[in-house]
Amino acid sequence: MSIPKQINPDLVKERKNATFDVEELSALIYDGDDKLQLKRLVEDELYADLPDPIELDYLSYEDVYNRTVEQTVSAIKKLRALQERLNPGGTEIYPALMTGPPGLTLMPGGTPLAVHILMFTRALKNQGTPEQFEKFGRRANNCEILGTYAQTELGHGTYLRGLETRADYDRRTDEFVLNTPTLTSYKWWPGGLGNSVNYCIVVAQLYIDDKPKGLQLFVLQVRDEQTHKPLPGIDIGDIGKKIGLQAVNNGYLGLTNVRIPRTNMLMKNSKVLPDGTFVKSPVSQLAYFPMVFVRCMVVLVNSGLHAMAATITTRYSAVRRQSPIKQDAPEPQVLDHVTQQMKVVPEIATVIAYRLAGLKLIKMYEETATAVNSSDYSRLPELHALACTLKASCTYDSSFGIERLRLACGGHGYLASANLGNIFTWATAACTYEGENSVLYLQVGKILLKTWADMLSGKPLMPTMAYLGECASWSEFPYWTGDWQCLVQALQYAATNKTRIAGNSYSRRLESGLSSPEAFNATGIELTQAAELHGRAFVANTFFEEVTMQNSGKRSAALNNLLENLLEFYLVHTVQRHMADILRFIPLTEDHLTSLQFRLETVLAALRPNLVAICDAFDLHDKVLNSVLGCYDGNVYERIFAAAKKSPLNQKDVAASFEQHLKPFMKSNL
Repeated sequence: MSIPKQINPDLVKERKNATFDVEELSALIYDGDDKLQLKRLVEDELYADLPDPIELDYLSYEDVYNRTVEQTVSAIKKLRALQERLNPGGTEIYPALMTGPPGLTLMPGGTPLAVHILMFTRALKNQGTPEQFEKFGRRANNCEILGTYAQTELGHGTYLRGLETRADYDRRTDEFVLNTPTLTSYKWWPGGLGNSVNYCIVVAQLYIDDKPKGLQLFVLQVRDEQTHKPLPGIDIGDIGKKIGLQAVNNGYLGLTNVRIPRTNMLMKNSKVLPDGTFVKSPVSQLAYFPMVFVRCMVVLVNSGLHAMAATITTRYSAVRRQSPIKQDAPEPQVLDHVTQQMKVVPEIATVIAYRLAGLKLIKMYEETATAVNSSDYSRLPELHALACTLKASCTYDSSFGIERLRLACGGHGYLASANLGNIFTWATAACTYEGENSVLYLQVGKILLKTWADMLSGKPLMPTMAYLGECASWSEFPYWTGDWQCLVQALQYAATNKTRIAGNSYSRRLESGLSSPEAFNATGIELTQAAELHGRAFVANTFFEEVTMQNSGKRSAALNNLLENLLEFYLVHTVQRHMADILRFIPLTEDHLTSLQFRLETVLAALRPNLVAICDAFDLHDKVLNSVLGCYDGNVYERIFAAAKKSPLNQKDVAASFEQHLKPFMKSNL
């Protein structure tokens, strides 16, 4: 059946009632109107001839992979041509487009070349010498060779020091000998490794004269460039079907006495000389810098996925009518129910909060990368701490938020054609890749312990942790005003005191005789709680500064008013979520708590007329959303029915199983 071209009148009404300029908010969300217009230009060209993505739901595992390879090649060619036309020789536009919501549109099953684009080529550039980049990097940039980043093993993931893959240096031949000596040392999970790539960067323990020298990065060819067959000593393949992202082609890799030239170790930082002399990197964390970049990108990608789900659910909630609020009145829009608003608005506000924090984090990464290139490594610890905590909190918040949004769509949210299931699997996968979230919080907890010790000894603190020193100097929390700065300080004060308590617990355990690792493990719950609060305080403060200090005079009064309402909601809601921690340190009264609840309900009502328009400002193309529930025109029921008609089971009047099984069964006199 054809879909009506007119827009659902409920959505027309919602957009007419909006109090702000959607375009102005879109420009803010995309960090400038120029970037917004570039995004739209790219989308117009990329999405013109895409196949119906619903077909993917009915293909076999192998066919999903094969179709996605075709889609990936097509997407890269289009993006490269667009790059040459719009910005030849300039900043590449396709890495971000290949991974976030646009990537989900171009390759609904995921892409087996995401790691090639985001990590393999970047590691060759940032970790290799100029000679190594000439040898491997330029070919990788031109996709003459395709690679992945082989770090995680079957038996070890985030605990990198436990990786078992070995690279032993052989002076006689000036080669490294690579081995995966146990089943658990097999590389496991690298995207594209299964069937797509012919090279990889292997993260392995370097041994010289059987003495360990730590983890290093090695370029390894795994398949013949002409036949694509595995090379001798290489055991390689696909790890099998997952709960989502079927076409990412995650793979395994086993190595048996595989020899590579000494010059295949990436040696911009650490080096092995021909005589076996090992030259240490000036900073060991440089080996993990490609992973830090991906963690920064994850914040933007997952906030984009979260925005997709929020848009779908908000539009559907404006079209769906159910359960009269007033007796004998017509069924209202579901979005008029306050309980539905409390399912939607927290997610919308969270999307914007993480979008702003993610943009700030990416800028910090770029500044740090520039400093590193000048041999200034002072910014690395702060970037590492922020990337860890924001990656963890953003992926948790988006995963649980997307599921809440799916549930808010009732039964229709369970349809594959609603696309909320696919969005969820993309988001939740990020909770474990590039560092499992609990482990990342523990890493941040370790940094907080060190920062606390630095503060006590009077050492300067990194800027994003400077609040620890300020809050620790207060004998008690300053007078509770409840204004925005007060709410941000309440989160910072709670984070500070959780850090103090964790530090005291850790010290007591050391004094009781536990070793440092044992004491750290025993303090893990308190440390992860402190780390989470630190991240939430950063996001809240970033949102607060954006609304109140940065560029507010350049925005219209209407947009400022909207952002202030979103900030009000986000801060009040976040404080309420962490009220147990706040009440532990700040003696709030019942009147204070009642006031917060009143403010929440008041701002919820103030935001209600703008909810659809805010989601419009996320500027998500219908082909990006790929949802029968969330299209711009709001013709939900027509689209649901049209998608159902495409089911293979509806292509015949009678399924084969009727004659084969059901009919004999019904006549068997059971």
